[in-house]
Order: sequence, then structure tokens, then C-alpha cells
Amino acid sequence: MRMNFRIVLAGAATAAIILGNLTSVANAQTPTRIKQHNAWGAYSHNGAQGKVCYVLSIPTQKEPSDRDHGDVFFMLAKHPGQSVSFEPQFTVGYPFADNSKVTLNIDGKEFAMFTKGSNAWMENPSEESTVVAAMRAGSKMTVSGKSRRGTETSYTYSLSGVTASLQEMQSCK
Repeated sequence: MRMNFRIVLAGAATAAIILGNLTSVANAQTPTRIKQHNAWGAYSHNGAQGKVCYVLSIPTQKEPSDRDHGDVFFMLAKHPGQSVSFEPQFTVGYPFADNSKVTLNIDGKEFAMFTKGSNAWMENPSEESTVVAAMRAGSKMTVSGKSRRGTETSYTYSLSGVTASLQEMQSCK
């Protein structure tokens, strides 16, 4: 059930990117931007399981630069009423290589993520809070993986605004 919820959440986050300047909710299925803080934005989405609150950013750099990466984003989701607090998720616009891993690097500290389709989540869920703390304290994050076609990809993110966006989540219920 958690994986299906993640896929629905990924769709909601993609909609948030496409509707980047959304200021009001048109209906219950549309993500609502709460506030933008530098590179990170705070959003909410009303789904079948209730309200989901998340912060999201798009990369400042995509490698290789001569490829179409599709929509790429990194998010931290908060699931009110569930034990999971901020759950990291990485999404790209292409399928990852089967059974591949994604490497998350925050100012030199590396974490492993498992992949399914075009999404990646923490391989070790007990590291989720460590990742969030590293993001709050960090300045630069890179995420790298391998596409189903075998292309090695890498994405660079600014962490400017992640702490302020996460603080916005305190009022999202």
C-alpha cells in the first residue's frame, strides 16, 4: 500500500511542477503551493488517503546535458496520521535500470536509494531523518543513477530554502 501511495504522490508532485505558479486550488486533486523559499517550495495535496504535505525542488543542473531528462524533482513528503515524517523521494522522467540504485550525496555524505520505474526511495528507511537533517544543514545535494538504457545521470540541487519550506509543513495538517 505504501508503494501505491508513493506513486500517487509522485503524480501529484509532477502536477505541482507543471502547474508551478498555482496560487489557488481548482479542485481537491490539484496540488496547492503553500509557499516558495528560494529553490524549495512547500505544497499540499488532498488524496484518497487524506492530505499529503511535501516540499519539492527541481535540479539546478542535469547531466548529461545533451539528454532529455523529462520532469525531474526531489521531494520530502509528510504523511499526516502516519508514522512516516518526511520521506525522501526522487523522480525522473524516464525509467531507471531494473534493480539499480540511486546515490544521494549531501555535502559529501552518501546514502543509497532503491528504484522502481522512474522513482527512488531510501534503501534504509531508518536513514530518512538523517537525510532530512543533512539537507537542513547542507548547501549542495547531488543525486545520480542509471537509466534503463544504461545512461549514467546526475542532478545537482541547491539546498537553499529547504529548512524554511520544511517549517511551512508545521501548519500543514
